Amino acid sequence: MRLFLDTNVMLDLLGMREPFFVNAARILSLADRGKAHISVSALSYSTTDYFLKKIQSPAKSIEALRKFKTISDIIALDETIIEKSLNSGFLDFEDALQYYSAIKGGCNYIITRNVKDFKKSELPVLTPDDFIALLKN
Repeated sequence: MRLFLDTNVMLDLLGMREPFFVNAARILSLADRGKAHISVSALSYSTTDYFLKKIQSPAKSIEALRKFKTISDIIALDETIIEKSLNSGFLDFEDALQYYSAIKGGCNYIITRNVKDFKKSELPVLTPDDFIALLKN
């Protein structure tokens, strides 16, 4: 199972933002146990670093990103992703970049707290809470 984490979920996890941290951590533990592969866009690293530095030191931010990198795949942005995103009809360009990164990465699900931003997605889009509930059923 390949899960694409949107930037907001990555930030919830690394920033330990409550009340979102618990289910983000549960998803990450799936990867840690070899039950899922976690993928993120390269774009998410810079955005997450920017926001983490507002709540913790730059050194802690980089260390968190280093640790996260060991259990996740990074999907590089390329010309194809940018071209598809520019012509996608998504209302938010960044969401389109995330979506086409997930497609490129062969992901089965997009995990985000902003499901409404992915209305054009052909992949299932779930919140972390909904994904955890799906696994329990």
